[in-house]
Amino acid sequence: MPRPAGVGREILRLAVPAFGALIAEPLFLLADSAIIGHLGVAELAGAGLATTVLHAAVGLMVFLAYSTTPAVARLVGAGQPAKALAAGRDGLWLAGALGIVLALLGFWTARPLLALMGADDGAVLGFAVEYLLWSLPGLVAMLLVYAGTGVLRGFQDTRTPLLVAGAGFGINIVLNWILVYGAGMSVAGSALGTSIAQWLMALVYIVMVARRASGLGVSMLPHVPGVMALAQVGSWLMLRTASMRLAILATVFIASSQGSVNLAAHQLAMTLFSFLAFALDALAIAAQALIGKELGAHALETVRELTRTMMRWGLGFGVVTGVLLAIAAPWIGWLFTTDEQVHHSLIAALWVLAVSQPIAGFVFVLDGVLIGAGDARYLALAGVVNVLIYAPMLLAVHLLAPHEGPWGLFWLWAAFGLGYMSARALTLGVRARGDRWMVVGVPA
Repeated sequence: MPRPAGVGREILRLAVPAFGALIAEPLFLLADSAIIGHLGVAELAGAGLATTVLHAAVGLMVFLAYSTTPAVARLVGAGQPAKALAAGRDGLWLAGALGIVLALLGFWTARPLLALMGADDGAVLGFAVEYLLWSLPGLVAMLLVYAGTGVLRGFQDTRTPLLVAGAGFGINIVLNWILVYGAGMSVAGSALGTSIAQWLMALVYIVMVARRASGLGVSMLPHVPGVMALAQVGSWLMLRTASMRLAILATVFIASSQGSVNLAAHQLAMTLFSFLAFALDALAIAAQALIGKELGAHALETVRELTRTMMRWGLGFGVVTGVLLAIAAPWIGWLFTTDEQVHHSLIAALWVLAVSQPIAGFVFVLDGVLIGAGDARYLALAGVVNVLIYAPMLLAVHLLAPHEGPWGLFWLWAAFGLGYMSARALTLGVRARGDRWMVVGVPA
């Protein structure tokens, strides 16, 4: 069994650069929120609602990274790099096809879908539709970035995604500022700038995978059975992600019923939650890559030591991020809006979010461990159970909590940050205590 210090170095080697790459997406959202927030409350609320719908759809496709990473990593651990790259190539083709389908559906259903989400204010709905439609051209690229990132992570490379994400973030800020204020495109400019940045990132991944494929003698043409097999494996992960997105969408629906001020504050709080989630998820990415590789190499003792170490680290990182968020809560809202009502509601939500961070750190790490092990079926079924536990909490908030002001948002975030995340922690913790999820070798 490797020494704990050696295990820690391996985790850090992957987790530290993964941290930078993972926060690129929430940084995109933070930049959008900061730029749009100074346009007005209606613009911020509309863009937040559209972003929730867009990322709910894209989030269902996160299996493109989360199934590709362990699949590639197992083959790498088993000493089969050509087959590993072929699996990643098929993931890119699947990402492109799914992206086109989702973009077309989005163009046809944007307005009724956003209205269904609770945008009954005419101005908010108008800005939401505008933001979503201008975001759709970049949706295909977002999925290609997922798949390309998964390929490199499977090859134990998290540094390259960091460089790509950093460049994309810088380009995104410049483009958004120019298009929103320079070109006067309002929320449409922010969405278009992000779409362009996503496409530039996607093209970089395609070129890198193609070059590596050429070096290994692997064709870039799709292998249809491989594409279909990847889609089938990802179906359980899609259900797992769907349950999580359903919980987030239901939370947004309750926030919408509390008025535009609380909806705007909730959008900011959820953006910060995503930022911290991706930061903590750096450990989960390390878990996916390392657990997959070590199971492919039949190294069960290393898998156990990795799991124990990452659980401790997840809790510790959650404590640190929670303390920092609690300290920053009274002032962080000024980065996004000057509206004092939004500030008051946001502070209430952020204090609850700060308390829930250790739970989140534990959840994200174990989620990564089980994804890396390919335990997708359990994760999917547990996700359904978690939503069923969360639903009565949301109903209680809607019926009993104030329908406006800071206390309404406080109780909503108590239900989400403490109630829902604790349910996830329980179902994941129970599974991790046993050994049934540790299946060694390369699946047939």
